Amino acid sequence: MKKILSTTLALIFILSLGLFGCSGNASGDGLKIVIITSPSGVDDGNFNQDNYNGILAYIDEHPDATVRTVRELDVNNAIAAVEAVVADYDVIVTPGYQFSGIYDIAVANPDKYFILVDSFPQDENFNELTCENIYAMQFAEQESGFFAGIAAAMQTKTGKVASVHGIAYPSNVNYQWGFESGVNYANKYLNTKAAVVSLPSYAGTDMAGNNVGGNYVNDFSDEATGKVIGEALLAAGVDIIFVAAGASGNGVFTAVKENGKALVIGCDVDQYADGVNGSSNIVLTSALKVMSPNITKQLEAVNDGSFKGGNYTLTAASDSTGYVSTAGHHQLTDETLAALEEAYGLVKSGSIVPASNFNGYTPSNFKGY
Repeated sequence: MKKILSTTLALIFILSLGLFGCSGNASGDGLKIVIITSPSGVDDGNFNQDNYNGILAYIDEHPDATVRTVRELDVNNAIAAVEAVVADYDVIVTPGYQFSGIYDIAVANPDKYFILVDSFPQDENFNELTCENIYAMQFAEQESGFFAGIAAAMQTKTGKVASVHGIAYPSNVNYQWGFESGVNYANKYLNTKAAVVSLPSYAGTDMAGNNVGGNYVNDFSDEATGKVIGEALLAAGVDIIFVAAGASGNGVFTAVKENGKALVIGCDVDQYADGVNGSSNIVLTSALKVMSPNITKQLEAVNDGSFKGGNYTLTAASDSTGYVSTAGHHQLTDETLAALEEAYGLVKSGSIVPASNFNGYTPSNFKGY
């Protein structure tokens, strides 16, 4: 009788763990994490890799946690890729706008946690949604792009600058329009005379069907086309190119290295190490959005039960956007560094709001211009 009673109590205890396991990692088991990326994968040296590094930082502190990487080769199959793995993991990390349709999956799996980067959940009509088990973070890429534009305008020797992008998702258009805003700001207030060069045959079309100009590869893992665009811009006299194109941007880097007379501005992360070209370096600076620490923070929140879903836009006000000014990782002049520091303060305070895809401003008409 005692054996039956003790067995019953043990079963009740085990069941109770299952019932309350959704409020944080209550069972004490290591989190099972999966990250699903675009075709460029977690070793793209850029956007996806920085998200992955945030997971690895969490695992360093919690060695019992595990991570699986899934590289979805077709961005149109992104939601199906999530559906295929959701049952097997505690946390699903989805970097990229292509995952904005995960809302229904999250609702159907309330015991799972979703970290969505670069988008908010949307329905088929692009209406924004919120879900208690989705932490969705967007970044004000237009701010970092703005700093890149100022840097390019102040340091160009030919007077011609440009930006190259992957797909015209809002995050990429934000970078583009922020960059163009920065160039215009420098021309008006910092005595520069820089022109932004766009190739009409590579103009982007955003999610609402608008022609946003710029230079778009229309892919995040097409290095060959990235190189073609880079070479065309260099032939047009451009000597500084802001590269926000994922792995496609590697082709632009190659074109600039072979050219030997131009520079690039990296994107998302510090890309100075990628700029090594013999005894020189082609990276002027890098525009930043601080992703990996925010990924780690949300995994910690899942683990300790403090996770709170919602849609959050991270800005300079929370030190989540910016540019590289660390000595030895940039080639900015003291004059440019001073101008960027002043601009950063104005952006952080809200005195300047650069143009972005859907904030109502344009590169030639934004707050503070």
